[in-house]
Amino acid sequence: FQTNVLTELRKWKLSFIEHHKLEMRQEKEKHAAHVRQLNNQMENLKELLHTYEISIGRKDEVITNLSQALDKHKERIELMRKFMLWRIQHVEAKQEAYAKRIADRQFQTALLKKVWAAWRSLSEARWKEKVAKACQLRAEDVCVQLTNDYEAKIAELHATLEQTRAEILRLHNEREQYEDTMKKAFMRGVCALNLEAMTMFQGK
Repeated sequence: FQTNVLTELRKWKLSFIEHHKLEMRQEKEKHAAHVRQLNNQMENLKELLHTYEISIGRKDEVITNLSQALDKHKERIELMRKFMLWRIQHVEAKQEAYAKRIADRQFQTALLKKVWAAWRSLSEARWKEKVAKACQLRAEDVCVQLTNDYEAKIAELHATLEQTRAEILRLHNEREQYEDTMKKAFMRGVCALNLEAMTMFQGK
């Protein structure tokens, strides 16, 4: 019985050892598979890390480029601001100079107007006297000329009137002679009719 028990125990032991070896082999295989999986994950993570490093490097380059562009843009904006300030100052200086010129010109114009008004007020009095004298002389000349013209026209009209009167007298004389001639002719016609009538009555 003891031998059987020992034999059974050895069988159990051997089966337990085999089972343990089998489990160890399975665990080793699982462990190896897990290690391989972890190695694959590590490789993938390394590749991903390398990709991230490249991406970060590119991002750093982009950030550097953007920083440089931003610095250049800031410098350009600063230059434009300075240029605009200079231009505004230049325009204000030109406007101020133009305003001064306009003010000087306005002052000169006002002064010239005052001088012109004073000279004109003095010259107008003299000019009025001269114009009055000239107008008086011109009016006298015109009156003399008109008098001469009207006298000539009156003489011409008198001559025309005399001619017209003579023509009217001539026409009146001609009319009277024509009327006398017509009367005589009418009387002769009446006498001839009377004689003819008497002859007819005598014949009957």
